[in-house]
Amino acid sequence: MDNSIIIIIGGVVLGIVIGFIIAKTLEKNNASKLVREAKKLAVSILKEANSEGESIKKDKILQAKEKFIELKSEHEKVILSRDKQMAEAEKRTRDKESQISSELNKSKTLNETLEAKIKDYNHRLDLLDKKEVEISKLHKSQVDQLEVISSLSAEDAKAQLIESLKGQAKNEAMSFVQSAVEEAKLTAQQEAKKIIINTIQRIGTEEAVDNCVSVFNIESDDVKGRIIGREGRNIRAIEAATGVEIIVDDTPEAIILSCFDSVRREIARLSLHKLVTDGRIHPARIEEVVQKTTKQIEQEIIEVGKRTVIDLGIHNLHPELIKMVGRMKYRSSYGQNLLQHSREVAKLCGVMAAELGLNPKLAKRAGLLHDIGKVPDAETDMETPHAILGMQWAEKYGEKEEVCNAIGAHHDEVEMKFLISPIIQVCDAISGARPGARRQVLDSYIQRLKDLEDIAFGFQGVKKAYAIQAGRELRVIVESEKVDDQKAAELSFSISQKIQTDMTYPGQVKITVIRETRAVNIAK
Repeated sequence: MDNSIIIIIGGVVLGIVIGFIIAKTLEKNNASKLVREAKKLAVSILKEANSEGESIKKDKILQAKEKFIELKSEHEKVILSRDKQMAEAEKRTRDKESQISSELNKSKTLNETLEAKIKDYNHRLDLLDKKEVEISKLHKSQVDQLEVISSLSAEDAKAQLIESLKGQAKNEAMSFVQSAVEEAKLTAQQEAKKIIINTIQRIGTEEAVDNCVSVFNIESDDVKGRIIGREGRNIRAIEAATGVEIIVDDTPEAIILSCFDSVRREIARLSLHKLVTDGRIHPARIEEVVQKTTKQIEQEIIEVGKRTVIDLGIHNLHPELIKMVGRMKYRSSYGQNLLQHSREVAKLCGVMAAELGLNPKLAKRAGLLHDIGKVPDAETDMETPHAILGMQWAEKYGEKEEVCNAIGAHHDEVEMKFLISPIIQVCDAISGARPGARRQVLDSYIQRLKDLEDIAFGFQGVKKAYAIQAGRELRVIVESEKVDDQKAAELSFSISQKIQTDMTYPGQVKITVIRETRAVNIAK
């Protein structure tokens, strides 16, 4: 509206100015004509300005109406959304009010129920108190009556009852413990016997007994003179070089080599064989042949150790330990070849470890090395037990802790720390205890049996004692009047512990205690 007025006024002013200019210009020539034309022009300009102002006015009015309608629609939308939110808020408020009122009603009901229960509980407590008073009075009267009848006070009766219950409980506990122990022993013995029997059945045993003498066979007795030499110089040279006593007697076609060291005895035997085959027998030749034979035996010892290790499937063994294994071939223990014994123990250990779910390779390794302490060198302290010495060597050459402990513990010199340790001990006893495996001097054998019987006679109630089964079993007959069944079991255990503590023996000794009752009458 304001803009249209300004335009109109501007058009009027413009027309006046133009008319004034035109009038001034044409004033001299035709002033009147110019004035008329100017007026016409001003009128036409005014009309155009009015028409343009009206059109502009209409446009602005339309734009204002459209803006108003747009603003109105947006305002209505805002009002509608606010109304919707208010309605939702009112609905939520109503829902909460209804929920609160229902909860209030529930709590009111619960309070009423709780009050009723409390009242009922108090009532029951009163009844229980009354009954307790009545029961206590009745109990007191009954106790008084019992004391009068039994002539005992309540404390005395309680003490007697406790004593009787203690005795009964003790007897039942002893019976239960004894049955449990017997069942455990039976199960353990059955499983152990099965494992040991399976192990022994799988391993074929071989017997090899080495003496302190070897027999060297010759083709004729003429060779004996050549071996003795002039004034005995050849035989003295052989004995000095080998450390073996050579016995030349009337035995036909044979010479006896005597020495406790089987390695030196074997060196002497092979040296004699080479000398006799070559025919040149004199002191210089003897020393040369003995030196060569000694190197040959040393190499053979290494080869024997390697073959043994390969046969048993043992890997990564130190060369020094392999050499010790080879030297076992020329050692014996109680007349049993040490290498054969160690191989047998290794096989037994492998089978038994597999039966028990342990590592059979580790058990074989420990079984093979368990007696390496019996093949000492010149620098070894002979007073050290062979089990401890073997353990020290195994530790020195990098064996595992399980193997070292099994070697050191197989004669109980050290404590057993791993499961394979008792397996080595058991398999060593199995290999050494089987018939024919070892030999002992008759006097020591008889003395050992006598010592077994003397130990049994040292216990009270023993009537007779017999060592049987080559000292593997001790049968003890007791007096039935002095020893009952329970004491018989305790006596068997005590004798076994005494034998285990005081004696040294291969394998194990079974102690059987026999108790029998006889009733004898004579009819006349």
